[in-house]
Amino acid sequence: MTANVLVVDDLETNIKLLEAKLLSEYYTVFTANTGAKGLESLKAHKIDVVLLDVMMPGMDGFETCRRIKADPETTHIPVVMVTALSDVEDRIKGLEAGADEFLTKPIDDTPLFARVKSLSRMKNMIDELKLRNKTNAELGASVIDIKDNFNESKILLINDDVIQIKNLNKIMSKLSPQIKIITKFSEIDLIDDYVPDVVVVSCQFEESDPLRICVMLKARENFNHTILMLLAEDENLPMVIRGMELGVNDYFIYPVEENELLARLRTQLRRKQYQDDLRSELEESVNLSIKDGLTGVFNRRYFDIHINQMMKKATESNRSLCLMMFDIDHFKMVNDTYGHQAGDEVLRGFTNTLKNSFRVTDLIARYGGEEFAVLLCDTPIDEAILVAERVRASVEALEFKLPSRVESLKKTTSIGLTEYKAGETVNEFIERADSALYEAKETGRNKIVKK
Repeated sequence: MTANVLVVDDLETNIKLLEAKLLSEYYTVFTANTGAKGLESLKAHKIDVVLLDVMMPGMDGFETCRRIKADPETTHIPVVMVTALSDVEDRIKGLEAGADEFLTKPIDDTPLFARVKSLSRMKNMIDELKLRNKTNAELGASVIDIKDNFNESKILLINDDVIQIKNLNKIMSKLSPQIKIITKFSEIDLIDDYVPDVVVVSCQFEESDPLRICVMLKARENFNHTILMLLAEDENLPMVIRGMELGVNDYFIYPVEENELLARLRTQLRRKQYQDDLRSELEESVNLSIKDGLTGVFNRRYFDIHINQMMKKATESNRSLCLMMFDIDHFKMVNDTYGHQAGDEVLRGFTNTLKNSFRVTDLIARYGGEEFAVLLCDTPIDEAILVAERVRASVEALEFKLPSRVESLKKTTSIGLTEYKAGETVNEFIERADSALYEAKETGRNKIVKK
């Protein structure tokens, strides 16, 4: 995933160093040598993450951060403050100014790329939340307020070091009183009723491979959206890098300064709350006028309005947008043979597969009858093909349970897929996906056609 990063520093050598590091990882970099120019750049460009030096003449990093967070248009842009190694007071002051993260000089590549990647994902989530809110407002639904309260957040600590547990529990309890501690691998199987918002796993855990624990937890359905963090020591950095590749969200080095740990937890919990808001409010509790009553996904009316918003966003950010059109093969035969209640069960089972296959930022809508549309933001066409194949295979393997019948039913789906081309109309975009779907149905069904 790429991102637009703004580097603000009064020293040209610092700017050049950070710019070279970020360009090597294919980020788009904007630069400014004063706080004032940094604020101007935020208004002129679509920025995902700000790397902000603390010590600058005139407007320093703290004041620049305060102004970023005070502006409704930029308040959700993550700010990483760059401080000297020993400046604990700077970190506290940065927290008060609204900083999301900290990096210490000299900047190491591992924390730099880990932080930028994590924060740009969070920013993308916020952008999508704001976009959905805008669509909801146009349809007359209530707009979601983004919260920043962690009293009800649940934290799970998996660690077998008594001293570390005592120190970390003391720090984390200042953010939330709901902390559960596991010291033995066997206890992990007993936590099904406790679904945490954040899991902190020690890289020094002796009973089992810490990364295997992370993968095992992520595979649990009720842990799908839980934030994973690694507690590491300097020698564990190779494990940390591998963990980030496997889906770990963040890490921190022990011993950790109290305010840094609290800042990292706040950052990850904000991201979790945004995801939960999207999921619960936009997928469950929104006004019924924009939801399909049978399947619970968005209806055609919502899709028709929101696709315009997403196309505009894709054009402005120069990011990919793909559209999938799904049709349940030979669906009419289900209604004719088993009745409409059986057809309803097939539609519900099919949409549950779609919900479990896509991200919360992807838009799933019932386009009409047994036809469904899915918009995938920030997903190149090659990745979208892989996702479509996973969904196709999942549907083919699914056994649909029919009401009042012992036997189950097998079904397949045909999929049309296309990628948005800047400047084309909504009708052109949809017609190309619809044409691909028609070709998939005409050439054998249970397949994917890309156009």
